[in-house]
Amino acid sequence: MTPPVVEAVLGDITIQQVDAIVNAANSRLAGGGGVDGAIHRAAGAAELRAACAALGGCAPGDAKATPGFALRARYVIHTVGPVWRRGDHGEVETLRACYRRALEVADELGASSVAFPAISTGAYGFPPHLAAAVAVDAVTTAVTAVGLVRLVAFDDATLALYRRLLGE
Repeated sequence: MTPPVVEAVLGDITIQQVDAIVNAANSRLAGGGGVDGAIHRAAGAAELRAACAALGGCAPGDAKATPGFALRARYVIHTVGPVWRRGDHGEVETLRACYRRALEVADELGASSVAFPAISTGAYGFPPHLAAAVAVDAVTTAVTAVGLVRLVAFDDATLALYRRLLGE
């Protein structure tokens, strides 16, 4: 296993043609706003909600998988990022664990391509520049069978952060 090819794109994570997309979920895996709500709506809210309920929640930094249902992706890997609390409560380490654990779950599923959103940068308040640095470092140094990691930016500013960090 080697580090994956990493690319940054601007777009909608729910329409990515990859084996698995990562959901920036809440600890109850109950659906919500932002990326989480968009993924639930696109996958089929009732089906995804039922599959998530069967998982019994998820701790910050961990990841669990469900089918993708109506999504192009076969799987959704749900991970719970940290809420930003000034950076002195292990937020960076928890965010790094989200990316690493999601790739471990992807390996367990046999996924060869995975798309990630900018975990914790929305309602959880993680500073985007720091979150992008953690994401790029975590995925470019991961040892995984996943061959392609796509960092899906929801805006131009996030895309620019990813591209700068990837040396593009």
